[in-house]
Amino acid sequence: MKIAILGTGAVGTTIATKLIELGHQVMIGSRSKTNEKAIEFVNKFDKNASNGTFEEAATFGEIIFNCVKGEFAIEALKQAGSGITNKILIDVSIPVDTKKGTPLSLIPELCNTNSLGEEIQKTFPNTKVVKTLNTMWSTLMIVPTMLQDGDHTNFICGNDEEAKNNVKSLLKEIGWKEQAIMDLGDITGSRGTEGLMPLWLRIWGATMGTFSIKVVN
Repeated sequence: MKIAILGTGAVGTTIATKLIELGHQVMIGSRSKTNEKAIEFVNKFDKNASNGTFEEAATFGEIIFNCVKGEFAIEALKQAGSGITNKILIDVSIPVDTKKGTPLSLIPELCNTNSLGEEIQKTFPNTKVVKTLNTMWSTLMIVPTMLQDGDHTNFICGNDEEAKNNVKSLLKEIGWKEQAIMDLGDITGSRGTEGLMPLWLRIWGATMGTFSIKVVN
Protein backbone atom coordinates (compact mmCIF):
# COMPACT_ATOMS: atom_id res chain seq x y z
CA MET A 1 0.00 0.00 0.00
CA LYS A 2 1.10 3.57 -0.64
CA ILE A 3 1.08 5.54 2.62
CA ALA A 4 1.85 9.22 3.24
CA ILE A 5 3.32 10.48 6.50
CA LEU A 6 2.92 14.22 7.02
CA GLY A 7 5.55 15.43 9.47
CA THR A 8 9.24 14.69 10.01
CA GLY A 9 9.33 14.52 13.81
CA ALA A 10 9.80 11.47 16.01
CA VAL A 11 6.21 10.28 15.67
CA GLY A 12 6.17 10.51 11.88
CA THR A 13 9.52 8.85 11.30
CA THR A 14 8.80 6.11 13.85
CA ILE A 15 5.51 5.18 12.18
CA ALA A 16 7.11 5.45 8.74
CA THR A 17 9.92 3.08 9.74
CA LYS A 18 7.46 0.40 10.85
CA LEU A 19 5.35 0.72 7.71
CA ILE A 20 8.43 0.43 5.48
CA GLU A 21 9.51 -2.68 7.42
CA LEU A 22 6.06 -4.14 6.71
CA GLY A 23 6.60 -3.62 2.99
CA HIS A 24 4.49 -0.53 2.39
CA GLN A 25 5.63 2.30 0.12
CA VAL A 26 5.99 5.41 2.27
CA MET A 27 6.42 9.05 1.33
CA ILE A 28 7.36 11.57 4.03
CA GLY A 29 5.77 14.97 3.49
CA SER A 30 7.01 18.33 4.73
CA ARG A 31 6.78 21.98 3.73
CA SER A 32 9.74 21.66 1.37
CA LYS A 33 10.97 18.80 -0.79
CA THR A 34 14.48 19.73 0.33
CA ASN A 35 13.69 19.21 4.03
CA GLU A 36 16.93 17.89 5.53
CA LYS A 37 15.25 15.63 8.11
CA ALA A 38 13.12 13.98 5.43
CA ILE A 39 16.07 13.44 3.11
CA GLU A 40 18.19 12.02 5.93
CA PHE A 41 15.38 9.63 6.85
CA VAL A 42 14.80 8.42 3.30
CA ASN A 43 18.52 7.77 2.79
CA LYS A 44 18.41 5.10 5.52
CA PHE A 45 16.40 2.79 3.27
CA ASP A 46 17.18 0.98 0.03
CA LYS A 47 13.57 0.99 -1.17
CA ASN A 48 9.97 1.96 -0.36
CA ALA A 49 10.94 5.35 1.10
CA SER A 50 10.67 8.75 -0.56
CA ASN A 51 9.97 12.35 0.38
CA GLY A 52 8.12 15.32 -1.03
CA THR A 53 5.99 18.29 -0.13
CA PHE A 54 2.81 17.91 1.89
CA GLU A 55 0.84 18.01 -1.35
CA GLU A 56 3.06 15.48 -3.14
CA ALA A 57 2.94 13.06 -0.22
CA ALA A 58 -0.82 13.37 0.22
CA THR A 59 -1.39 12.81 -3.49
CA PHE A 60 0.88 9.74 -3.33
CA GLY A 61 -0.75 8.11 -0.33
CA GLU A 62 -3.79 5.86 -0.37
CA ILE A 63 -3.87 6.41 3.39
CA ILE A 64 -2.40 9.49 5.07
CA PHE A 65 -1.01 9.91 8.59
CA ASN A 66 -1.11 13.39 10.06
CA CYS A 67 1.88 13.57 12.40
CA VAL A 68 2.35 17.34 12.24
CA LYS A 69 2.37 19.20 15.56
CA GLY A 70 -1.21 20.05 16.48
CA GLU A 71 -0.78 23.81 16.33
CA PHE A 72 0.38 23.57 12.70
CA ALA A 73 -1.79 20.66 11.52
CA ILE A 74 -4.61 22.56 9.82
CA GLU A 75 -2.21 24.72 7.82
CA ALA A 76 -0.16 21.68 6.77
CA LEU A 77 -3.31 19.90 5.60
CA LYS A 78 -4.34 22.98 3.63
CA GLN A 79 -0.96 22.79 1.90
CA ALA A 80 -1.72 19.16 1.07
CA GLY A 81 -4.54 20.48 -1.10
CA SER A 82 -6.77 18.04 -2.94
CA GLY A 83 -4.38 15.19 -2.07
CA ILE A 84 -6.40 14.43 1.06
CA THR A 85 -9.83 14.55 -0.59
CA ASN A 86 -11.86 11.32 -0.23
CA LYS A 87 -8.97 9.60 1.54
CA ILE A 88 -8.50 8.19 5.03
CA LEU A 89 -6.55 10.58 7.22
CA ILE A 90 -5.21 8.99 10.40
CA ASP A 91 -4.79 11.88 12.81
CA VAL A 92 -2.18 11.24 15.49
CA SER A 93 -1.52 14.87 16.43
CA ILE A 94 -2.52 16.64 19.64
CA PRO A 95 -3.23 20.38 20.06
CA VAL A 96 -0.84 21.06 22.93
CA ASP A 97 -0.40 24.71 23.86
CA THR A 98 3.30 25.57 23.59
CA LYS A 99 2.96 29.35 23.94
CA LYS A 100 3.83 29.26 27.64
CA GLY A 101 6.80 26.95 27.34
CA THR A 102 6.37 23.38 28.62
CA PRO A 103 3.08 22.07 27.14
CA LEU A 104 0.87 21.02 30.05
CA SER A 105 -2.42 22.18 28.56
CA LEU A 106 -4.32 22.14 25.28
CA ILE A 107 -5.03 25.01 22.88
CA PRO A 108 -8.23 26.56 24.35
CA GLU A 109 -10.09 26.63 21.04
CA LEU A 110 -9.43 22.91 20.51
CA CYS A 111 -10.57 21.32 23.76
CA ASN A 112 -13.63 20.75 25.95
CA THR A 113 -16.31 21.55 23.34
CA ASN A 114 -14.06 20.92 20.34
CA SER A 115 -10.95 18.97 19.39
CA LEU A 116 -8.29 18.95 16.71
CA GLY A 117 -9.79 15.80 15.20
CA GLU A 118 -13.16 17.53 14.89
CA GLU A 119 -11.62 20.73 13.56
CA ILE A 120 -9.82 18.78 10.83
CA GLN A 121 -13.03 16.99 9.90
CA LYS A 122 -14.98 20.27 9.76
CA THR A 123 -12.29 21.98 7.70
CA PHE A 124 -11.96 19.07 5.27
CA PRO A 125 -15.46 17.51 5.10
CA ASN A 126 -14.56 15.21 2.20
CA THR A 127 -11.70 13.61 4.11
CA LYS A 128 -12.31 10.54 6.29
CA VAL A 129 -10.66 11.51 9.56
CA VAL A 130 -9.82 8.72 12.00
CA LYS A 131 -8.19 9.53 15.34
CA THR A 132 -5.96 6.92 16.95
CA LEU A 133 -2.51 6.24 18.49
CA ASN A 134 -2.44 9.63 20.21
CA THR A 135 -2.40 8.47 23.85
CA MET A 136 1.07 6.92 24.01
CA TRP A 137 4.78 7.28 23.32
CA SER A 138 5.76 6.97 19.66
CA THR A 139 7.67 3.67 19.94
CA LEU A 140 4.75 2.05 21.75
CA MET A 141 2.54 3.00 18.79
CA ILE A 142 4.43 0.58 16.58
CA VAL A 143 5.58 -1.98 19.18
CA PRO A 144 2.56 -2.40 21.46
CA THR A 145 3.98 -5.67 22.85
CA MET A 146 6.80 -3.82 24.61
CA LEU A 147 4.33 -3.40 27.50
CA GLN A 148 2.32 -6.28 29.00
CA ASP A 149 2.51 -8.19 25.71
CA GLY A 150 0.28 -5.53 24.15
CA ASP A 151 -2.41 -5.79 26.82
CA HIS A 152 -3.28 -2.09 27.00
CA THR A 153 -5.75 0.17 25.21
CA ASN A 154 -5.50 2.05 21.93
CA PHE A 155 -8.50 4.27 21.25
CA ILE A 156 -10.01 4.97 17.83
CA CYS A 157 -12.82 7.24 16.66
CA GLY A 158 -14.16 8.69 13.42
CA ASN A 159 -17.37 9.33 11.51
CA ASP A 160 -16.84 6.80 8.71
CA GLU A 161 -17.25 3.17 9.81
CA GLU A 162 -15.56 1.70 6.74
CA ALA A 163 -12.59 4.02 7.23
CA LYS A 164 -12.29 2.97 10.87
CA ASN A 165 -12.39 -0.70 9.89
CA ASN A 166 -9.59 -0.13 7.39
CA VAL A 167 -7.53 1.63 10.04
CA LYS A 168 -8.19 -1.17 12.52
CA SER A 169 -6.84 -3.64 9.95
CA LEU A 170 -3.68 -1.55 9.57
CA LEU A 171 -3.30 -1.32 13.35
CA LYS A 172 -3.53 -5.10 13.61
CA GLU A 173 -0.92 -5.43 10.88
CA ILE A 174 1.36 -3.16 12.92
CA GLY A 175 0.89 -5.45 15.91
CA TRP A 176 -2.15 -4.31 17.87
CA LYS A 177 -4.45 -7.02 19.20
CA GLU A 178 -8.07 -6.62 18.19
CA GLN A 179 -9.23 -6.66 21.83
CA ALA A 180 -6.83 -3.81 22.63
CA ILE A 181 -8.48 -1.43 20.13
CA MET A 182 -11.40 0.44 21.69
CA ASP A 183 -13.83 2.21 19.34
CA LEU A 184 -15.18 5.42 20.92
CA GLY A 185 -17.64 6.20 18.14
CA ASP A 186 -17.63 9.33 16.02
CA ILE A 187 -14.91 11.98 15.75
CA THR A 188 -16.13 13.79 18.86
CA GLY A 189 -14.32 11.02 20.71
CA SER A 190 -11.19 13.04 19.96
CA ARG A 191 -12.17 15.37 22.80
CA GLY A 192 -11.53 12.50 25.18
CA THR A 193 -8.35 11.07 23.71
CA GLU A 194 -6.73 14.46 23.12
CA GLY A 195 -7.86 15.50 26.59
CA LEU A 196 -5.71 12.75 28.10
CA MET A 197 -2.54 14.58 27.08
CA PRO A 198 -2.20 16.82 30.18
CA LEU A 199 -2.59 13.70 32.36
CA TRP A 200 -0.15 11.77 30.14
CA LEU A 201 2.47 14.49 30.53
CA ARG A 202 2.04 14.49 34.32
CA ILE A 203 2.41 10.70 34.49
CA TRP A 204 5.46 10.84 32.25
CA GLY A 205 6.98 13.50 34.48
CA ALA A 206 6.39 11.32 37.54
CA THR A 207 7.68 8.07 36.03
CA MET A 208 10.05 9.07 33.20
CA GLY A 209 9.37 5.65 31.73
CA THR A 210 7.27 3.83 29.16
CA PHE A 211 3.64 3.42 30.20
CA SER A 212 0.20 3.16 28.66
CA ILE A 213 -3.48 3.32 29.58
CA LYS A 214 -5.65 0.23 29.96
CA VAL A 215 -9.41 0.21 30.29
CA VAL A 216 -10.57 -2.42 32.81
CA ASN A 217 -14.25 -3.29 33.20
